[in-house]
Amino acid sequence: MTVDGTDENNLERGIYTKDAACLRKNDRHRRSLSDLSLSRKCGVWASHFQRLFVSFIGADWIYLMILGFIMAVFSFAMDIFVDLFTEAHRWIYDLADSHVILQYLAWVAYSMFLMCFAAGFANIVSIQAAGSGIPETKTSLRGVMLQEYFTFKTLVSKFISLTCVLGSELPVGKEGPFVHVGSVCAALLSKFMSHFSSIYKNKARNEEMLTVGCAVGIGCCFAAPIGGALFSLEVTSMFFVARNYWRGFLSATFGAFIFRLLPVWNRQEDTLMALYATKYRLDFPFDLQELPIFAAMGIVCGFGGAFFVYLYGKISLFVKKQKATNSFLMKNCFLYSALVSVLISTLTFPLGFGQFMAGRLTQRDSLISFFDNRTWSNNGIVADFDNDDHLAAWKHPQANVFIILSVFVIMKFWMSALSITLPIPCGSFVPIFVIGAGFGRLIGEGLATLFPDGFNIDGHTYNIVPGAYAVIGAAALTAGVTHTISTGVIMMELTGQISYTLPILISVILANMVSQSLQPSIYDTVIRIKKLPYLPTLSWGHREKYNIYVEDFMKREVCYITLNSTYRDIIKILRSGNLKTLPLVKSAESMLLLGSVERAQLLALLTQRLQHLQEENASTMPVRYKVHFETSAKESASAHLESTKPLKSALKPSVDEEEITSVYDSGLNLKKFFCSRPDIEAMEDDPDAGDDTILQEIEEWEEQQLDEQMNFNSCKIDPAPFQLVEHTSLHKTHTMFSVLNLDYAYVTSIGRLVGVVSLKELRKAIEGCMPADGVRLRPVLSNFRDRGARGTRTETIELHQLLDHQIN
Repeated sequence: MTVDGTDENNLERGIYTKDAACLRKNDRHRRSLSDLSLSRKCGVWASHFQRLFVSFIGADWIYLMILGFIMAVFSFAMDIFVDLFTEAHRWIYDLADSHVILQYLAWVAYSMFLMCFAAGFANIVSIQAAGSGIPETKTSLRGVMLQEYFTFKTLVSKFISLTCVLGSELPVGKEGPFVHVGSVCAALLSKFMSHFSSIYKNKARNEEMLTVGCAVGIGCCFAAPIGGALFSLEVTSMFFVARNYWRGFLSATFGAFIFRLLPVWNRQEDTLMALYATKYRLDFPFDLQELPIFAAMGIVCGFGGAFFVYLYGKISLFVKKQKATNSFLMKNCFLYSALVSVLISTLTFPLGFGQFMAGRLTQRDSLISFFDNRTWSNNGIVADFDNDDHLAAWKHPQANVFIILSVFVIMKFWMSALSITLPIPCGSFVPIFVIGAGFGRLIGEGLATLFPDGFNIDGHTYNIVPGAYAVIGAAALTAGVTHTISTGVIMMELTGQISYTLPILISVILANMVSQSLQPSIYDTVIRIKKLPYLPTLSWGHREKYNIYVEDFMKREVCYITLNSTYRDIIKILRSGNLKTLPLVKSAESMLLLGSVERAQLLALLTQRLQHLQEENASTMPVRYKVHFETSAKESASAHLESTKPLKSALKPSVDEEEITSVYDSGLNLKKFFCSRPDIEAMEDDPDAGDDTILQEIEEWEEQQLDEQMNFNSCKIDPAPFQLVEHTSLHKTHTMFSVLNLDYAYVTSIGRLVGVVSLKELRKAIEGCMPADGVRLRPVLSNFRDRGARGTRTETIELHQLLDHQIN
């Protein structure tokens, strides 16, 4: 009984243990399923969060704010380093205060050392950093992307070299180069952001972002976001895409905000304010009698801006064209930069001639003194100011204020024109600002001397404010040089003066009108001197441009291919030129344009044909003929490679062009292309045939292959190349080329190909024959036939006249 009870208890205990184990197993299974579902949920949420994060980072406004922040930090850091260089220059100069010769050597040697370092660094690291960069940016936005100008190496070279140039106190500015820096940062940031969003892989969209970089470059230098956005609209784009305006404005605003906020955080300033804040009266800013004077200043500044552009062009071309100076100076960037630095430093030496032009002051100090609301002189004698005041530098015991200001304007004028020709990063914006401000101050001080009592309005006396004339003069002269209206807006944001909006805009508009009728802008002049592929703008006021048509300047001899073209014809066309695309017509008799074929497609077809014949030869040719065949092929190919010249382009050839050229060179074997096979059966019947017979039969077979009609079935044909009719006016042609960034267009007449027009022909039609100096424009279209006998054409034509014209 006891044993049976024990067995029963053991049995129950075993069943309980088994059930408990099953429960634990099921519980673990449920837990694992729960954990698995939880991990899956976490994975889904993590993937969702990653997509949201990537889309958030890749958003436009994030990109724009990052770009603005980077540019603000760059601008602020450069200003700090430039101030350190300037303070070091003054400190070394003051160390030798008892020896004039040592002071002169310290003054000149310091500037020369920084200049040589900047020139050497820019030319060794990246020569593309030289100049302002705005002309190259304009060319890239036109559609001819100059990739080497938007690399990280160019950015480093531009930043370091420009800092040293500004530290040497050469009369150049940073605003023009910072437009280039902004474009480089925009291009590099687009490459980085492409890891987060595929939209930044779009080439056309990234090119549009270069315009945003131009806007933020100006906005971070002058703390002028509105003026920066307008400047990018006027200067860098011939036709502005409206959707880019808010992007440029947002990025420039954020960049300007950070740029002005950093000095507050660094305890250099108390609060956010204009970069060159002024304190002119607001109750009565100017009298109506002053408006004619402001207008006259605008006209004079227009002439001055045109003359500055002309002087710069003459200096640049003189240095480049003179064989002695070109080999002696331009090929040695250190020597040319050092000589110019020594010349300018000598003339601005404070104890020498510089005492007649406030040589001790920097460009920033000069602007602050020009914009000062106080009147400097009483009958030409400068008042006594504190020695630590910038105005004390304009007092000289032997010369009055008018002589000093006149000497300053004249000397800075040609010094600035000479300085921006150096192979260094440099801009002309700030030097022109300073020169225009000096001219305006000269006019203001003269009026203050002529009218010491000012204006009496309703019993209140209002004195003339010479500083306001300096503001207007700076805006007008800069507008005359750059051909922009946005300089007026930049000046208002720079000084915080809204009350002088009307005088500033009047002078700026008049300066533009005068300058544009005389000379191109400084940036267009650089483009012409460097011969960049940029389409010039149509000058206003020339009615004859609306009576010129495409048929007057198009190229009538066009290389084309037909549906019946043989391989021989294709090879002949490819050898005759380096056109990237060729028109495809139905036949040589009808000339009906069917589309266009890229050169790469034709080369691919020829290569495919070559490979096909080589495979056929390899499978059918006897061994003893194949050896002779391969030997002949190698000899012909090596001879062709020795005689064939590589394709040349106006710009540096791309990787694709080099690959296509290599295929073209290596593909032309045996009659310069085909590796064909002889009539093997005939050769087998005559085993004793000599090499001459073999070669003759091979040549005959090759001739048959070359005369075969080309098969375009596997070729990609563009069925809608851009076309113009022969009666399209020059104005319409220019507009379409500018808006669509075209390089060429086919000219048709009721579908028949009659010619082709490219940027080269269009530029010649707009400018006429380019003069030797490449700067001044001759009368437009002077080499075309006289239209006086034919009269002016009508814009419309009746249908029967059009058909009769085509039949004839």
